Amino acid sequence: MAKFELISKYEGYDSAVNLFPRRKTAESAGYDFFVAEDTIIPPMEELQNSIFSKVLEDTDGYVYPVTLDEMGALTKSLDTKPTLVPTGVKAQLDPGTYLELSVRSSCPLKYWLIMANSVGIIDGDYYKNPDNEGHIFFQVINLSPF
Repeated sequence: MAKFELISKYEGYDSAVNLFPRRKTAESAGYDFFVAEDTIIPPMEELQNSIFSKVLEDTDGYVYPVTLDEMGALTKSLDTKPTLVPTGVKAQLDPGTYLELSVRSSCPLKYWLIMANSVGIIDGDYYKNPDNEGHIFFQVINLSPF
């Protein structure tokens, strides 16, 4: 079982109560998460073009195979990565459990949005993450051209 809490950034906001994940219906398979802040998710093609342009620039127009380490370095140097969508919440989990994040099946069909990692796994000890209070983010990719 997960106990959801706001991260400190959102404590005291009037609308923060709307951030708590909840089941839409009694038969819902899971909890619906909500976006804490308006977030622009650029088209994947824009990110790909940025990477491709840099590779062409660095290789005088010759495209060569790129290793995973090189791709990681390109992603970091160009800041071309999946968009992290903030939820404003963290989850305290029972020992030995994890929280699984996935998108609704209609999301790619309606909005052309997918999770970059397909399924997100939140470990039980992420709740105490000193870097971000255990703030849960969804990694999202926009497949649309807009």
